[in-house]
Amino acid sequence: MTDRELLEWAAKAAGIELAQPVVYSDADGVYKARHGWWHPLEDDAHALQLAVAVKLQIHIDNGYGTAARRPDQMWQACEAHKYGGIEAATRRAIVRAAAAIGQQEGE
Repeated sequence: MTDRELLEWAAKAAGIELAQPVVYSDADGVYKARHGWWHPLEDDAHALQLAVAVKLQIHIDNGYGTAARRPDQMWQACEAHKYGGIEAATRRAIVRAAAAIGQQEGE
């Protein structure tokens, strides 16, 4: 799944309305219908807000990676060395877990 797709599905899970048509930038993320850009893959605050909105559990394995999930779902893991460190891996795990929720809700 591309970063754009991850962000679109994660936004759906969190109830975030995106501008239509969807506007995406690698640097800025996706544009919300209100209040500007949203990029939880790069922005710590956006990632934390997303995790809270979809009620995720987060497990951080110090130095190795991060996994996130809802209690009734599979873990979505990200290895730190592949994503630029533990912080980036944590943000990506949050977005991946939220995107999985968004996809399930879209079915």
